[in-house]
Amino acid sequence: MGYSIQPVQIWQNGQSETGNYIDASIVNDNLSDYAQFYWNISKVTTDSEGNETKQSLTQGNTTISGEAYVTWGTASDINLAAYQYICSQLNLTLIP
Repeated sequence: MGYSIQPVQIWQNGQSETGNYIDASIVNDNLSDYAQFYWNISKVTTDSEGNETKQSLTQGNTTISGEAYVTWGTASDINLAAYQYICSQLNLTLIP
């Protein structure tokens, strides 16, 4: 599961590519006050027949702790809240 993001320019292999999709997963969660997320920004395109192609452009990790961890853990939709947090850390605009 992932979400669309407002398009962002990413430098890859000597040229600028447009990322428009983010995937994420939990790498580690101590179930108390800290979690680490892995994220991947991709370029998703759709051809004339409706077939999607996803090209990974960049990836990394981010952590959540303290009050932000508590807020995330009490959200009504913790998956969406995780994506919102990751996007805020990366200065991306999520399109839910």
